[in-house]
Amino acid sequence: MKQVIYGNDGTPESMQLAEGNVPRPGPGEILIEVAFAGINRPDVLQRSGRYPPPPGASPILGLEVAGTVAALGEGVSEWKAGQRLTALVPGGGYAEYCVAPAAHALPVPDGLDMAQAAALPETWFTVWANLIDLGRLKAGERLLVHGGSSGIGLTAIQLARHLGVESFVTVGSAEKAQFCREFGADHAIDYKQDDFVQKVKEITAGEGVDVVLDMVGAPYLQKNLGLLRRDGRLVLIAFLEGAKGEFDLMPVMLKRLTVTGSTMRPRTLAEKAAIRDALLKNIWPEIAAGRLRPHIHATFPLAQAGEAHRLMESSRHIGKIVLEVKK
Repeated sequence: MKQVIYGNDGTPESMQLAEGNVPRPGPGEILIEVAFAGINRPDVLQRSGRYPPPPGASPILGLEVAGTVAALGEGVSEWKAGQRLTALVPGGGYAEYCVAPAAHALPVPDGLDMAQAAALPETWFTVWANLIDLGRLKAGERLLVHGGSSGIGLTAIQLARHLGVESFVTVGSAEKAQFCREFGADHAIDYKQDDFVQKVKEITAGEGVDVVLDMVGAPYLQKNLGLLRRDGRLVLIAFLEGAKGEFDLMPVMLKRLTVTGSTMRPRTLAEKAAIRDALLKNIWPEIAAGRLRPHIHATFPLAQAGEAHRLMESSRHIGKIVLEVKK
């Protein structure tokens, strides 16, 4: 099969197509003939040597795919050969065939094509686990999302609207702010033009928000804590601008704040399966009904994975970037 490899220097320019062996599904796994693969920040980090795959995972990049079932591993009964699906995978997505745990796959929702389906798993698994399971987000609350125009950000906007939550997002341009508002955000703040702390306080009459979903990291830590209301929750999912910093603990104590965070890839099979089940019950019917949807910014052929990574690193995109693996 064709697969994407990259050099020891970890640059986008080192990414190229190569021949590899088709993997075999083990017990509880399925082999997927990949049509499209989603691109995510962890792929960029792994390529650059900052996010090694967990033990036993494929060294090939790619954490989400859409395609058809090519073969079943021992004990798999919920899927049949030829079925269309999308799946969260531990690695291996940038290839013509990929192995996934059967319990981490979902059907392609009605009305979506394969490219759109490939844009669903990583963002929805991440947003659900962090905003619902950890963040305990519920109707009537306020949510602040940093990186609002990213795949994660747009998914969080949609979840907030679905739950009846007032959403605030920060973005880096007027164009992205306008897009986020049109996509469903109640408030979009261009942090290059306005102080987002001041703007949120103005809009909320000084009250702040209940949950913050942050991917910036240390530079925003104190600001996030200051914006949280009593019993607020700060949920960290990345630290694009740094992981280490000092902050004043007093707001945490006075306002009974919760500071938490997680990564998806190291979670157990059972934990990811539970998230899959929750999405299948609560979110997939909404996607099939057209009330929730992904946004594809760009599609690249598999041979141009390096170009796709350069776009991801530039942060010029809005929403998801996907690779077309099989035409």
